[in-house]
Amino acid sequence: MTTKIFLKSGRDRSALRRHPWIFEGAIQKIEGAKRPGEVVEVIDAKGRWLARGTFSPRSQIAVRLLTWDPSEAIDPAFFRSRVRQAVLGRDLIRPPIGSSARRLIHAEADGLPGTIVDQYGNYLVCQFLTAGAERWQEPLVAELKSQLSPTGIYERSDVTVRQKEGLHPVTGLIEGSEPPGLLEIEEGPCRFAVDVRNGHKTGFYLDQRDNRARVRDYAASADVLDCFSYTGGFAVSALVAGASKVTCVDVSSDALELVKYNAGLNHIAEDRLETIRGDVFNTLRSFRDSGKEFDVVVLDPPKFAETKNQLERAARGYKDINLFAMKNIRTGGVLFTFSCSGAMDPLLFQKVVAGAAQDAGRQVQILGRLSQPADHPVALNFPEGHYLKGLLCRVW
Repeated sequence: MTTKIFLKSGRDRSALRRHPWIFEGAIQKIEGAKRPGEVVEVIDAKGRWLARGTFSPRSQIAVRLLTWDPSEAIDPAFFRSRVRQAVLGRDLIRPPIGSSARRLIHAEADGLPGTIVDQYGNYLVCQFLTAGAERWQEPLVAELKSQLSPTGIYERSDVTVRQKEGLHPVTGLIEGSEPPGLLEIEEGPCRFAVDVRNGHKTGFYLDQRDNRARVRDYAASADVLDCFSYTGGFAVSALVAGASKVTCVDVSSDALELVKYNAGLNHIAEDRLETIRGDVFNTLRSFRDSGKEFDVVVLDPPKFAETKNQLERAARGYKDINLFAMKNIRTGGVLFTFSCSGAMDPLLFQKVVAGAAQDAGRQVQILGRLSQPADHPVALNFPEGHYLKGLLCRVW
């Protein structure tokens, strides 16, 4: 029996706009089974068919819609087709010269909610984050194997969002050969070692590729501070571009060791790199108190707000960290500041940074607006996919 999801009166507007999420609170009743990941039909309060998607009985997002075409079946062939479309879209993007890593599938933006696939050379790293993605993993993996013939396909479904779906963390090899402990990639003129088994996300922040290139434009002969440096993506980019010195700050000693390793991969002299293990807020305060200043500061903090309910607290955090950073920038220096919180829209983020500038007593110009690269696309029916926003600012 086909499971039917009936919506409450007036709760069909998002589905009519082809937004892919149906929240639990919009549902009037369910007829049929309630198995995780199964295909369901979504019906409005008047009994009219709206869309078809996969069911997540443990999540507040109860249905992820996949098609608004009543004649389109949701079956293995459907998922294989979506993978082909995603790979074709990436092949249309001209990557930076020498780049060997990219995002292949970007969840809702590619019509595959809950599915993330990144390519590192000949290896693919996957995340299946929803009940639907988990249920339909087999045809997704089969098509990836068919399209790309990778050396190995590795799973990193070990993020906390799976708990909201009632799913346990899963990691391990899916197909082919195990990836090496450190997998080397190229990004423009830089080389990086990526820990795809234990690193953040799938091992590396591919979404900052274009912004690392922008940092290289301002790094020559500069004294650079890279906050929340992780494994040194911005730091190494600045050093390769000729920065006189880069200081990295992160709470993870393992990440900072990999910063040093990545600097060595790029033949960077040891005296041009300083690493500080510690809280970024406290470190910036100590720099302010000691009068230490930099030509370029990069702020790429972790997500401060998971939901809109957390925005007020997140805004205070973003304001504080930008205020401290601005106090540590030399007159005429440059600030790269980012938010990866999807709930923080670009206008609010700009207002927060403006408030920080006012409290810091600095004049600040916006030289550029920064975002995620083309292999992290944003679907017009899912603006929440525009999660990474940033500002390139001149401070005096």
